[in-house]
Amino acid sequence: MITTVTAMAEPGPRLVIFDFVGTLSDSGGWFLSIIDHLSDPSGFRRVGRHEVEPLRRMPTHEVIRHIGVPRWKLPFIARYVRRLFGRHAHQVQLFDGVPEMLAAIEAAGIPMAIVTSNSETNARAVLGPDNAARIHWWACGASLFGKAPKFRKVLKASGIPPHQALSIGDETRDIDAARATGVRAGAALWGYASPEALVHLDPDIAFAGPQAVVDHLTSAKVDG
Repeated sequence: MITTVTAMAEPGPRLVIFDFVGTLSDSGGWFLSIIDHLSDPSGFRRVGRHEVEPLRRMPTHEVIRHIGVPRWKLPFIARYVRRLFGRHAHQVQLFDGVPEMLAAIEAAGIPMAIVTSNSETNARAVLGPDNAARIHWWACGASLFGKAPKFRKVLKASGIPPHQALSIGDETRDIDAARATGVRAGAALWGYASPEALVHLDPDIAFAGPQAVVDHLTSAKVDG
């Protein structure tokens, strides 16, 4: 059973750091649609439809090992995927409730940042100008396992201590990056990764959907 936390005794966060792909943008379907296109030139094997659900339950590094992606090729693959995403950004939508969530967090006076392996241009294209304007700091183009340095960049720019920041992401590597930098780790259970895989890592807080984020932050702000 998955338990989601909706309140905490200590004061609420002064900064929310969002992942973009699979957390704000509903891009899992798009990525699955190009996986075979990527496999042949990149040197990893094709993924059968029967493998999708098991892969969702694996940590990111295990997925890479399972499909046989040479680690030295990851930066090249990531750059290519960013370019491809840019060409098809119009096909990717935000998850239901994300615009309302961002508006509510802004109204609560809590600044937001985006840390993503995607590009800022792509993230802005999917978010749209109104939502993008709500983001205070952008740390984009992170390597697949290089989010922790981007977190530190955002923390330095904001001047907010790590323990007063909350990260929200849909992958195990988002939780790993939060832990590495002393940021509270929030799991977005509505994203691509299996909720069980995220909860297994014992995040500080788990959110069933965007509205749960709003409820938590507004409750914490009142309590604090």
